[in-house]
Amino acid sequence: MRSTIVESKMNYPKNWQDDEQLQIREHFNSKYPYLVYKRSMDILTSLLMIVLVFPWLFPLLILLIKLDSRGPAFFKQKRVGFLGRTFWCYKFRTMYVNDMADTRQAVRNDPRVTRLGKFLRNTCLDELPQFFNVLLGHMSVVGPRPHMLKDSREFSSQVANYKFRYLSRPGITGLSQVRGYRGPATSFQSIFRRYQWDAYYVRNVSFILDLRIMAETGTLMIKSVLNKNKPVPVGKSVFERGTMTAAKKIA
Repeated sequence: MRSTIVESKMNYPKNWQDDEQLQIREHFNSKYPYLVYKRSMDILTSLLMIVLVFPWLFPLLILLIKLDSRGPAFFKQKRVGFLGRTFWCYKFRTMYVNDMADTRQAVRNDPRVTRLGKFLRNTCLDELPQFFNVLLGHMSVVGPRPHMLKDSREFSSQVANYKFRYLSRPGITGLSQVRGYRGPATSFQSIFRRYQWDAYYVRNVSFILDLRIMAETGTLMIKSVLNKNKPVPVGKSVFERGTMTAAKKIA
């Protein structure tokens, strides 16, 4: 059976240079035991969600989406993932059908977002179909969030070595998200801070770090559902105070 974790011969994107390919191999060799665990946990977690939660929650959400606005219940979009490769990312549809979904980020009070879509976005329930992406190996439960193609090109042009974050499979949730960097990235500061946390995660991936991010994500989602449909709040410090200082030194 072919490994979905680390292949013996990796097909690197054409724009990755020899020194970058060496960096990739060294990174994977040093993290191999962790990557085996991570992929195993991704498969187990996604299967449990699909078997235990999706059969009753998906029909309810699909019905509500259909009643709320015209259009399909699911939305798929090309996103940039592992090693800069593209894949189809799945979500519940949260906007009215429009021609700018693949080129313009959603902003606060975006008129394209439906009434139910606002709730789904605020509680992160719109991301649930991505557990199928996890099972297929396109994503992980925890990792840097995948960008749409336009944003990936734009962010890469603004932040040096932005490709470093692609050494990890993109995640349904990530360190940037639990530190409060969700929604549109409209300024250099917001783009750069997200990259700092993503790069910190890639450099320091571990079993404990993943569990803490998952636990914090679950706590924030519950708070949002109970807090009158307000957006997921910024989490309390999951790490020591010196973490941000360390993250600032990455880029």
